[in-house]
Amino acid sequence: MSSVILMAMELSEIEAFITINQVGGFTRAAELLHLSQPAVSRRIELLERELEVLLFERLSSGIRLTEAGRAFLPHAQQVVAAIEDGRAAIHALEKEEKGDITLALVGTLASTRLTTHLQAFHKTYPQIHLRLHTARSDEVSTLVQQGQAHLGLRYFADPRPDIQSLPVINEPLLVICAMQSRFFADEPTEPAALFGIPWVTFPLNVGSSGEPFARLLQQQLQRYELDTAERIVIDSLTAQKRLIEADFGIGLVPASSVEEELRIGTVRVLPVAGLTTNVPVMVIHRSQAYLSRAVRLLLETLTAQIVEEDR
Repeated sequence: MSSVILMAMELSEIEAFITINQVGGFTRAAELLHLSQPAVSRRIELLERELEVLLFERLSSGIRLTEAGRAFLPHAQQVVAAIEDGRAAIHALEKEEKGDITLALVGTLASTRLTTHLQAFHKTYPQIHLRLHTARSDEVSTLVQQGQAHLGLRYFADPRPDIQSLPVINEPLLVICAMQSRFFADEPTEPAALFGIPWVTFPLNVGSSGEPFARLLQQQLQRYELDTAERIVIDSLTAQKRLIEADFGIGLVPASSVEEELRIGTVRVLPVAGLTTNVPVMVIHRSQAYLSRAVRLLLETLTAQIVEEDR
């Protein structure tokens, strides 16, 4: 969207638009913005006039974005995020090891050694307030891209050009099955022993949140001529684990995601070294974002882990 068009708009109009969409109505948005409802409605009216489109559909059950509103939303969010970056840059001039950081991360990563490093960071910099927000890898990227999180921790690099991805750690992927699996009379140690056994996995199509995991499994299976195996495809790691526990098939999953299942004994690791591999965990931030000293300190702490791992 043209920067000239965005410059012609009032920031207050854009903030009103984003807030209404977030809370689902004009009345609640007016409360959050400390304005009257007519004042909020007027801002949207001016914004729609400038854009020459309707941004919201008014329904008996509430409001929803029009197609034009959905197209405008990410641009509006980027404008507000850029303003917040500017404010952060100004306030950081006189600050050193202080500030607030919002870190979005995939929930399973809380079970990795990254948690220890985050605890150490908190002890080293007690005046830096760290807020954590858990989400899926694609959702982590969206939170960072929209400026709702300063940094993100996710699996695999993000392909978007406005997101920078830096390696943090390599997490093992383990082959698991039900504790008492019908598929194995003996403990398999070679990939050939898995021939004909179904795999529970993410969809392979582009856009799936787990597509990189599915692609990695496909590469592993092709390496050992196991790629004719049946796939039980489901776009939820939690649901995959439940199906594996119920012995519908086996899976290749991040080690941190099955700590609880291994502890209580509902699944077990198959010692097939040839299929065991690693998946990269990346820390991400917006390429053009202002990084405060506090954010840079956390970024340095996280990226130092891959150096230690390589020694």
